[in-house]
Amino acid sequence: MTGRMEVVGRVSGRRRWSDEEKLEILAEAFRPGVRVCDVIARREVSSSLIYTWRKQLREGKLAGAVPSLPVFAEVQVAEPVVPTPQPAPCSSGLIQIELPGGVRVSVDAGVDAGALARVLSVLR
Repeated sequence: MTGRMEVVGRVSGRRRWSDEEKLEILAEAFRPGVRVCDVIARREVSSSLIYTWRKQLREGKLAGAVPSLPVFAEVQVAEPVVPTPQPAPCSSGLIQIELPGGVRVSVDAGVDAGALARVLSVLR
């Protein structure tokens, strides 16, 4: 004998959620490291309900919830730190190259030889 079985994934129509269930789902959805979309799929609740419930929680409209007040961080103002002036780089090692036609190139001793060769080849 063969039979037919139908599996219904979602319940159609409106579902009533108790305030306790709402608080439990919110705690799960907004736990650090948890993706809200995963909780929505697992609990079969719409995303709009999650955010509506979160607003109700902040406003104290869920039974057993206290309205949340704005939280401020303590700020301490310190005296500005004046940076100490850095000594000017030493000008020793300065190389000046004069090319025919009056072009003068000045570089310091730390110049990249390859880059200098490319510049000189363009200026010749």
